[in-house]
Amino acid sequence: MTKDTDQRGGTSLDRALAFRSLHVPGTPLVLPNVWDTAGARIVEDAGAAAVATTSAGLAWALGAADGDRLDRDRALEAVARVVAAVDVPVTADIESGYAQDPAGVAETIRAVLGLGAVGVNIEDALYEGGAGPLRSVSDQAERISAAREAADDQGVPLFVNARIDTFLRGAGGVDATLERAAAFLAAGADGIFVPGAVDPGTVKLLVDGIDAPLNVLVGPGAPSVAELAGLGVARVSAGSAIAQAAHALVRRAARELLDAGTYETLAGGLDYGELNSLLGQER
Repeated sequence: MTKDTDQRGGTSLDRALAFRSLHVPGTPLVLPNVWDTAGARIVEDAGAAAVATTSAGLAWALGAADGDRLDRDRALEAVARVVAAVDVPVTADIESGYAQDPAGVAETIRAVLGLGAVGVNIEDALYEGGAGPLRSVSDQAERISAAREAADDQGVPLFVNARIDTFLRGAGGVDATLERAAAFLAAGADGIFVPGAVDPGTVKLLVDGIDAPLNVLVGPGAPSVAELAGLGVARVSAGSAIAQAAHALVRRAARELLDAGTYETLAGGLDYGELNSLLGQER
């Protein structure tokens, strides 16, 4: 069993149990996803009960595209910095597991646990070279099972959030999603994440049809956290939306500075001293 008591207090087991307890239908865990140390500190300081990484934001920050194009070592180095930066539990978005097969997924999980993270997202999308938009149910179930076994071998109740991309990739509706969810839960997943499903009626069908905490991806135009709570959602994630907004600010500020020679886009930025102080705190 992992017993890595550290400066944050407690063990991986303690943090894993604390993180697991935050998934309450109707009182959702809200995760403003981050990709670096500064973002992690800011989100924790804002009062987040846990910190989640965004694989897309993390990949972009490292100069790679999202979608299984970032190698495991570089990705987990970034996750390690986020874990070390905060006191609250951290869950890592590990795309498809940064591996070609279930054995590789298990290796990734062991590495993630070694960093001190206590949750992961594992998605079922296929990218370049794939035979379709999604992995087969059986293939993905094997990968989730490998993740579950690797975590259990370490004695840590890692929260495995199975991401189902039926809606996001136009590969199925509620029925297909429920079929996948049932198989992935049977394989050892703890929660189900269905990005792209924000219509209240659809969300309610998923909540009622899935025997596990449901995670919804939000952004502009999505129902509020309060509305999603009323539908029984247990987890709300911003995904890559905050990273996209941050990079949009960079572009607007650059264009204003280069084209107009003015700086109004930069109004409202974090105070230099406040940010410097936040990042200067030792952990």
